[in-house]
Amino acid sequence: MWLIILLGGLAMAAVLTWLESVGGLLATAATLFGIYSIDRYLLFANGYLINVALPLFTVFFLFVTITFYKYFTEERKKQELKGTFAKYVSPAIVDEILRDPENIELGGKKQELTVMFSDVRGFTTISERLDPRALSDLLNSYLTPMTDLVFETKGTLDKYMGDAIMAFWGAPISLPDHADRAATCALKMIRKLKELQADYQKRGLPAIDIGIGLNTGDMSVGNMGSNIVRSYTVMGDSVNLGSRLEGINKEYGTRIIVSEFTMRKIENNFDMREVDWVRVKGKAQPVRIFELLGTKAKGELATPEVMLSILPAYNQGFALYHERKFQDAITRFAEVLNVIPDDKVAQLYIERCNDYLEEPPAVDWDGVYTMKTK
Repeated sequence: MWLIILLGGLAMAAVLTWLESVGGLLATAATLFGIYSIDRYLLFANGYLINVALPLFTVFFLFVTITFYKYFTEERKKQELKGTFAKYVSPAIVDEILRDPENIELGGKKQELTVMFSDVRGFTTISERLDPRALSDLLNSYLTPMTDLVFETKGTLDKYMGDAIMAFWGAPISLPDHADRAATCALKMIRKLKELQADYQKRGLPAIDIGIGLNTGDMSVGNMGSNIVRSYTVMGDSVNLGSRLEGINKEYGTRIIVSEFTMRKIENNFDMREVDWVRVKGKAQPVRIFELLGTKAKGELATPEVMLSILPAYNQGFALYHERKFQDAITRFAEVLNVIPDDKVAQLYIERCNDYLEEPPAVDWDGVYTMKTK
């Protein structure tokens, strides 16, 4: 009996340790019923009288002990992880984290990620026109589908900043194609925005527009904050640059600006045009910035044919501008405007070229434009 209890107990402990709580309960109930059945219908029915109280107690004791141990260690740890990430990532990502918690590191680490900043244009003016309830409903109707798109592309929602969204890709689950996913999300946001604009117009609500900035680079990611309140977030110079790129859209009349670092990651699958060389506030080194136009593959996110048609003339104008051939550059940019009259980037470069024709730049001019604001 003691040998059976020892071996059976070890086997039962191993099974209960491997199974989750519900599975462990079912295994325990099945084992108790099996012991009773063997004693009642096999042993007792054939004249053998066995004291089964100790085996039954052993099984019950193992279940209670191991269940409590798992709750206060593993189960509680999983619940903490689930509570931490349920607000930031899609349910599918949460399940993946729980299956293999070693995929994440809560303490913080440096990792290459892609960060996105998205902001509503003129939100202050919109907020002044609506009462608090209507403003809340409008914001909710915008933020909900945009957040769904972040989750759909396996992104992590960092935070809402009023009407702005901050998200990143590549953590807590490592994604080699994090830049492609972020670019796809940005294009889907613009497509969704058009649907929302049509709906708002029908309902008599103010029209909204957004700007999006994407940057890829090394960032510190982890559970950061104080001893009282913490948040799973990213920090670092690459994050700050992403924030600056979102604001740059206002300068060029664009919707999605990506850095040269993101461009290198996504250039095989997405079409872009180089917008400028800029020195953003807070950074000494200039950065090449690009407008994300669409995917190279056919589909709903594909680059519009009209944009593809103007790229040769635009790229020639951009190169001539940096070669100081401003009159020739104007000719090329004018060709762009003949196809797309409201192209803000081409209009801006024609203005710059005219200014430089009147007052040529300095000898050491490097073609870099210094941003005065954030």
